[in-house]
Amino acid sequence: MPELALPPVRRQHLEVLTGPLGIWQHADGIVPDETFGTCTDDVSRALVVDLLHRHELGWEAVRPSALGWLRYLEAAFDASVGTFRNFRAADGGWLDGPPSQESQGRALLALGTTAREAPEVPFRLAASSLLGAALAGAARLTSPRAVSSAILGLDAGLDGDESGLMAHTFSALVDRLDRPFAELDHDDEWSWPEPVLTYESALLPHALIVAGRRLGDANRRRDGLAVLDWLIETQTARGGVFSPVGNEGWWERGGPRARFAQQPIEATATILASSAAFDATRDPRYRRAAEAAYAWFLGVNESGLMVADGDTGGCRDGLSQGHVSENQGAESTLMWLTAVETIRSLRTRSWMSR
Repeated sequence: MPELALPPVRRQHLEVLTGPLGIWQHADGIVPDETFGTCTDDVSRALVVDLLHRHELGWEAVRPSALGWLRYLEAAFDASVGTFRNFRAADGGWLDGPPSQESQGRALLALGTTAREAPEVPFRLAASSLLGAALAGAARLTSPRAVSSAILGLDAGLDGDESGLMAHTFSALVDRLDRPFAELDHDDEWSWPEPVLTYESALLPHALIVAGRRLGDANRRRDGLAVLDWLIETQTARGGVFSPVGNEGWWERGGPRARFAQQPIEATATILASSAAFDATRDPRYRRAAEAAYAWFLGVNESGLMVADGDTGGCRDGLSQGHVSENQGAESTLMWLTAVETIRSLRTRSWMSR
């Protein structure tokens, strides 16, 4: 499959979705739907996107929004329990209810990434301080996706941490994630540690690959790569087309697989995991897998339809048989923007390694 062109950085739709307190979760078409307010999940993703965009646009271009996202996470943190509130109404009030574990993991991932990659010392220190304050809450995570995001965040944070507590929490979370993976029979037709394949699946082997590299643990690296290989194989259709499991029923072991209501988060999770696998192995098939998932956004999918809008930086919320969602919400848009910059970086690294 030939490489598809990379668009220049486009932030128009991201700016449309950005409100005075955060990024609106949902949109009716391209118009933000303020009814649903904002959330820590999407703000965390937006912070990571700003850190990616600084490489192309320069830090000053994204600094104001990055600072806003960091302030949002500081406001979301509930020090009394060591976790982040997730949902925030349009008027700025935090909504009641226990926050999801996934929102905790994404906040940790954004903070760790900021602590490592922000070009200003005050940004790095603020992110590192909040990450350290959230370690107790991180240690209580049990959801595999939340644990995986936390592992990736702590891996980034460890580059500047000297306390030892972060390393201890990191190792404990890696043990928690690895246990069901280590028991898998990779010769089995179902090489997955859950009875149902659902959303953002490639995040889990991504975390194991990164953890294996950090810890010098060949077994964990091997487990992560083996499961990622299985995901790539089972989510590749005829002609090498990326075809993630859809959310209209997902895929239960032994049952039929949902083909449609495919979502951008699956493509981006695969790109990120494949990029990490390429860095760990220099095997070109992981670059090909990442490129196939990128091409999914641009019409190389089972419906032959464009999911992303390269002119505005927006992205439609899902792909069905013969049509795409007209709504361009925060998660989808941020997944597209992350995908573009990850592929841009992967191509550069791949060229430099030749």
